Amino acid sequence: MSFEQFRFDPRILSGIEAAGFEAPTPIQEQAIPVVLNHRDVLGLAQTGTGKTAAFMLPILERLMKTRSHHIRALVLAPTRELAEQTHQATVSLGKSTGLRSAAIYGGVSKGPQLVALRRGVDIVVACPGRLLDHVEARAIDLSHVEVLVVDEADRMCDMGFLPDVRRILTYVPAKRQTLFFSATMPPEIRALADHILDRPETVQVDMIGPAKTVAHALFPVPDTQKTAFLLAMLKQTATGKVLVFTRTKHRARNLSVILRKAGHRVAALQGNMTQAQRQTAIDGFRKGRFDVLVATDVA
Repeated sequence: MSFEQFRFDPRILSGIEAAGFEAPTPIQEQAIPVVLNHRDVLGLAQTGTGKTAAFMLPILERLMKTRSHHIRALVLAPTRELAEQTHQATVSLGKSTGLRSAAIYGGVSKGPQLVALRRGVDIVVACPGRLLDHVEARAIDLSHVEVLVVDEADRMCDMGFLPDVRRILTYVPAKRQTLFFSATMPPEIRALADHILDRPETVQVDMIGPAKTVAHALFPVPDTQKTAFLLAMLKQTATGKVLVFTRTKHRARNLSVILRKAGHRVAALQGNMTQAQRQTAIDGFRKGRFDVLVATDVA
């Protein structure tokens, strides 16, 4: 199957090609036709399955058909990083469409967000808390939203955002298309989905396994020897870029200091860092300024 079969506008196909997408993933194959038909979607999919494009491509197609000076699509995301990633994907895929997107999240100044909103945007990708700040300050109007996306709903639940999500629902039109994505379906998430979806089509993909070129190895190591073992492994193995996960913020901080003293170009990524510090670490790792990124699950 190819993206041409969805009959996207040529300007969207241009964005797909520029992004390097060659063929739709399973979630995209299933979800895109349903979203194009303006049906509600209950999507069961893990991160990494391609679901951002699965909902954003048909949203771009819809918004291109008529123009407006209002916010017409709203994507709710549980973390700043996911909101920024979704926003960047929207900008990339829609760069030839003339549609504008803005990312709204806490931990950074409201100033640039307000400037973007005043300039006019078609799509807002937001974390619930900061979005409510803007709504209650009357800096943002959600009364013309045509498509609402709730992304990673189970993480929203884990992070305590469900009350905020329910408040946001009171500001968007009752008549809308809703796309709801979650990796799991605990009772609270099922109840929320039942409440906000109207006769949804269920789209489900299995957990995607690692590529055949990926190998897994497990080394049982006593706590007292973990750091020495990691240092030895980094010294003896031609690794290229290395991502090291730790359980706690304290461990991420300390381990990054130890690795730096051992001569590694290393950055930490953990929850006590400011958004600017997090972005510097991610960008540095991506661009090769750092060889090792020591991170908690905030990554």
